[in-house]
Amino acid sequence: MISFRYHLVSLISVFLAIALGIVIGTTQLNGAVLDGLATQVDNLTDDKRELETRSQTLQSQLAEGDAFGEAVAPVLVADKLPGATVLVVLAAEDIDADVVDQTTALVEAAGATVAGTLQLLPEYGDPQVAQDLQNYATSEGVPPGIQLPVTDDAGILVGALLGTVLMNPTEGLEPVDPTATTTVLAALSSLGVLSVESPEVAGADYAIILTVDALDGDDAVERNTTLAELAEALDTAGRGAVVAGDALSAGETGLVGAIRADPTGAAAVSTVDNVNVAAGRVSTVLALSAEGQGTSGKYGTGEDTQPVPPLDQ
Repeated sequence: MISFRYHLVSLISVFLAIALGIVIGTTQLNGAVLDGLATQVDNLTDDKRELETRSQTLQSQLAEGDAFGEAVAPVLVADKLPGATVLVVLAAEDIDADVVDQTTALVEAAGATVAGTLQLLPEYGDPQVAQDLQNYATSEGVPPGIQLPVTDDAGILVGALLGTVLMNPTEGLEPVDPTATTTVLAALSSLGVLSVESPEVAGADYAIILTVDALDGDDAVERNTTLAELAEALDTAGRGAVVAGDALSAGETGLVGAIRADPTGAAAVSTVDNVNVAAGRVSTVLALSAEGQGTSGKYGTGEDTQPVPPLDQ
């Protein structure tokens, strides 16, 4: 007769067998899994080291290429802007000082003189300050004899005002009195939208607007529009303007990108998207020369761009 004790012992034996099977199976499985994971870790480590080596090699090649570019840059731009004067406008506060210095050095190597340097402050394109700018541009504080377009667009008004007092007019037109330049720059400085970064600012034939990165925030489009209106105004008032920035500035919310996206702006103002390297700075100076011949273009490494402007300008 089978007793309850027999059933209990049988059930315990079955459960022990199942538990033992699970333990043995899990141990074997864990061993296989761990071996597989170890292999994957080793492979990933090797891949990481290979990528680091490749990255270091590429960085070294880029550095060597840029050093070569710096060495030949003065030769490439020599006599491209003989006797010209160039205004430098910094459209962002965090532009690398070395980029500014190297760009102005190339301008001088091309036979031109830097007429002055202006720093635009964030307030320049701030929609909250637009009314103050419009009030000034339409007030009696503007020097007499300056004709501005009839519009309520503060960017167009101030851009036209700066173009008039900063750029040398085309043949047949009289330049403004130098005191007008001083008056306008002092007024705009007091409004907190720009600062003068050079001992003096004289009339310029060309303008370089340097920028960096892209804007963020809900007012990015408005800010870029105001800056683009200034670039177009300087281009119209003088012999040409170039907006030069880095790859980020060529994005959708960057100044270079904003100008390129506007058919009118792209047709009037040349843009460069790699001014942070020697090739881009050479392109910036050559683009000014091309502007003097009536040619505007998109230069750099971005989509639908030329590597450099034509060298035969």
